[in-house]
Amino acid sequence: MPTPQSPSDVCFAAVGDLHVHKDSAGTLRAFFAQAAEQADALLLCGDLTDYGTADEAQVLAEELSAVPVPVVAVLGNHDFESGTPEAVVEALAKAGVRVLDGTACEIEGVGIAGVKGFAGGFGRGSLGAWGEPAIKLFVQEALNESMKLESALAKLRTPRRIALLHYAPVPGTVQGEPVEIFPFLGSSRLEEPLLRYAVDAVFHGHAHRGTVEGQTVNGIPVYNVAKPLLQRTRPDSPPFFLYRLPRDPTVEPR
Repeated sequence: MPTPQSPSDVCFAAVGDLHVHKDSAGTLRAFFAQAAEQADALLLCGDLTDYGTADEAQVLAEELSAVPVPVVAVLGNHDFESGTPEAVVEALAKAGVRVLDGTACEIEGVGIAGVKGFAGGFGRGSLGAWGEPAIKLFVQEALNESMKLESALAKLRTPRRIALLHYAPVPGTVQGEPVEIFPFLGSSRLEEPLLRYAVDAVFHGHAHRGTVEGQTVNGIPVYNVAKPLLQRTRPDSPPFFLYRLPRDPTVEPR
């Protein structure tokens, strides 16, 4: 088993929007190996596949098969495109990936709560549940994802916590995208649980042309780790985001 990178810190490598397709075989193993060399765990922020097919998920599972550190993921909207997200989850689970959906896990004493999230807009621009039934269903989906995130956070008893999403919970990390599509990139409803349950950091993807760093209204750091964004804004670094937290001294290292 690999040893921890630091006796004092736990390091996470976070990335989203891999968009794996059938021709991706052999293209990500070196990338994942590089991330695993620098981190104690790998966090994947949705849009793991391009069309959400079982074949694409199997390609990703094989690319991840040699990763020696824990892998935790959430799904994204692309992983639902074919209507079989359960096939994506099943293929990844067989490869040892923990796919969170309103659930939580613990890595090296750090609690991780994960959910896909949903759209709907931010602040005063949030869509309200008024009018046609289709609008009410859309808003209810955003509320359901928010409640799932709250439930996952409530399960955690660790002193250090991370929230893992696909959609953005704040507008700061979608800045750079066309203003017209902001409502489809995330929802302030996802921010509400983060204000009630303390977390150290939030990671999401989805906004390929957004901004890497933002924060909630109470100062919690939020990171957009969409791979295309990291590739464009940090061309001299590997396209994953490294984040360190102090190691809990009461937890035995892996």
